[in-house]
Amino acid sequence: MVSRRFTAGSVATVTGLALVLAVPAGAATAAPAAAAAAEYTVVAEDGVSTAAATAAIAAAGGTVVESNDSVGTFTVTAGAADFAAKAAASTALIGASSSDRAIGKAPKLDLVEQEALLAPASRAAAKRGGHGGPKLDPLDDKLWGLEQVRSDDARRVEPGDRGVTVGILDTGVDASNPDIAANFSWKLSRNFARDIPDIDGECEVTGCLDPVGTDDGGHGTHVAGTVGAAVNGSGISGVAPNVTLVELKGGQDSGYFFLESVVNALTYAGDAGLDVVNMSFYIDPWLYNCLGNPADSAAEQAEQRATITAVRRALTYAHNKGVTLVGSLGNNHEDLGNPRPDASSPNYPGGTERPRVIDNATCFDLPVEGPFVIGVSATGPSGRKSDYSNWGAEQISVAAPGGWATDTQGTGDTFANRILSAYPLKVLQEIGRVDADGNIVPGFENRVFKDCTKAGKCGYYTYLQGTSMASPHASGVAGLIVSKFGTPDWRRGGLTLPPNWVEQHLYRTAAEQACPTPALISYAEVGQSAEYDALCTGTKNFNSIWGYGIVDAYKAVTTPLQPWVKP
Repeated sequence: MVSRRFTAGSVATVTGLALVLAVPAGAATAAPAAAAAAEYTVVAEDGVSTAAATAAIAAAGGTVVESNDSVGTFTVTAGAADFAAKAAASTALIGASSSDRAIGKAPKLDLVEQEALLAPASRAAAKRGGHGGPKLDPLDDKLWGLEQVRSDDARRVEPGDRGVTVGILDTGVDASNPDIAANFSWKLSRNFARDIPDIDGECEVTGCLDPVGTDDGGHGTHVAGTVGAAVNGSGISGVAPNVTLVELKGGQDSGYFFLESVVNALTYAGDAGLDVVNMSFYIDPWLYNCLGNPADSAAEQAEQRATITAVRRALTYAHNKGVTLVGSLGNNHEDLGNPRPDASSPNYPGGTERPRVIDNATCFDLPVEGPFVIGVSATGPSGRKSDYSNWGAEQISVAAPGGWATDTQGTGDTFANRILSAYPLKVLQEIGRVDADGNIVPGFENRVFKDCTKAGKCGYYTYLQGTSMASPHASGVAGLIVSKFGTPDWRRGGLTLPPNWVEQHLYRTAAEQACPTPALISYAEVGQSAEYDALCTGTKNFNSIWGYGIVDAYKAVTTPLQPWVKP
């Protein structure tokens, strides 16, 4: 892959924010009283033992609550206000960051992704067709993405194998949806992100750890449906409709992602022997984590260095354990190899954001710019890069359907130009799209759909768009590659295929897209400013807009696997 590779390191830090929406959870049970001591995530320096790191933490005034020895991160409580400074000054530790700062209850919405869902009601009639090809489930006529990656053809050859596991590292997965329930692994699924009342609303269960199989944000369920919604005669079907879906809840209900939760989810994925992990988020509070940006304080620089190291370690650990890692490139319509100044970070506490010049050599969008991650850009129905999608020759690997509402060469319907997938009933009711009786509210019939099994079990579906919707298409194809060419996994059962082999086969079989003439892609025809212009550089085999091409499920399962060749 062309994106930059890094060696494993060490790290400490804090919270992150997903590329997507999340609606605060409602309250059922009061949250437990907050402890007097603050909680921190601390990361040890490279080569420092757990015992030495624990001693350094104690010397700085902290108490270790739990640790992840695989990557050298520690959950720590401390009462002293100067704990973080003392930890950063220790030669055994990289830094510390508080993970219980009040951020405010209003979630940060990615308006690119949520535009259709949050738009006012309209009188437009629902459309239920417009695409050709064989359809296995009732709403498949809306899934132009399946046609673009040819998974509707691929499933006749290889629909996926139950022994192949795809982890959804996200806000959770609603296993009550019939399309998800058929392929969901209760045994392997885990929740690593405890609810935080300041950002998620009051806890709904004692202990604030939501049970697996739930999703109070909605984003993770949408991603899961695209990867592996079952062919069951209702709802939709996914790219790999027979693979096993595993919930790795690493994001808060409100859409924020904490470093510790993400790191723990990644190391668990490696230890559990998962085959693929999809990551449709970035780790905050920094849009770009920098090694030493002069606009940041010494404490902020230490925090970001810690984040970079911890993420590199966790990704490397998962990769070395056999996990194929797939991530979204982001929705900021910029070249990640030549990023614009960032005025959005840190995005919490509120009011602390400020302009920063971003140095491409020392600043990183994580996790997609971490080691071994397959970076995915988004396309519309026409196959063109979606106007919002990031790109960049250093970071991109492949492209996949992410939706593009105003694609002038698309379906002709702005809602249908997005990606339809599963969504939790609870969230749709909270935002007023479905009523208390489970019926779609008038005016939303063209963007929210209800479909039920013969037994009367109903699932709900809605449109989103974004690179968060593109990466699960690629993750689904990766799952099909393991299903077709994997060998028995004698450690955990099922199938396995080294991630380097999966990655190269995904690239080799992608549908190549040449740079257009002229090479500067303009979006003026859809009303976007010159800031959205994207320069395509490279060859038909690999370029900055589509990488190695748009993922092709049919070619991936019908092309013989070749031995992996080290780049």
